[in-house]
Amino acid sequence: MRKQNLAASKGREMYRLRLFAIRHSRAFEWIYRRVEQTLVAMDPLFARIGYERVERPVALVEKAVKTVLFDCKMCGQCVLSSTGMSCPMNCPKQLRNGPCGGVRPGAYCEVKPEMKCVWALAWDGASRMKNGSQITEVLPPVERNLEGSSSWLRVSREKAVHLREAREARRTTIAMAFSGARKVEPSTAPLVEEPEAAHRDVTIDPPAGAKADVKGDKT
Repeated sequence: MRKQNLAASKGREMYRLRLFAIRHSRAFEWIYRRVEQTLVAMDPLFARIGYERVERPVALVEKAVKTVLFDCKMCGQCVLSSTGMSCPMNCPKQLRNGPCGGVRPGAYCEVKPEMKCVWALAWDGASRMKNGSQITEVLPPVERNLEGSSSWLRVSREKAVHLREAREARRTTIAMAFSGARKVEPSTAPLVEEPEAAHRDVTIDPPAGAKADVKGDKT
């Protein structure tokens, strides 16, 4: 009996945290974006270490954080940003594209009458988010073979690949446009990917001539 009471108490606390996340979905949307940007920036490090080695520790951190805040089931295909921070895997039927036809009065779940329908909560959370309209997108079914893997790492790795491809396309376009210059001076339109050390942020450290021009304008 004591174990049952503890389990019930834990379940109520998890549910309260889920409701908290949905009420503050806009803030979590911002946090999610920052986490994603950080992981994308760490792509060179992860690639050097090996994504297969990074997967497990990142998945453990992701599970710890998301289980507390969203009662995450680690499906490996997280859609919280498109469902108002209400995880559809908490639906007893695990519906990914809206509620079933058995929602009770007051938007309560057909299977768990004490719980609000996951999708009713999703619409509430989405209405508070900057990109809440994403909830209208039809989601594919869950791939069960991805369960337990890191969704954060999967998304950030894919975005890092897209960024690299975009840089490669830009280099190729410039090289093709200035093919004559490349024949005599290949360094004017390089095709190989440059190391980070070769780049300088001109907004932070502008060339000396640019500084002189600015001073000249003031006088």
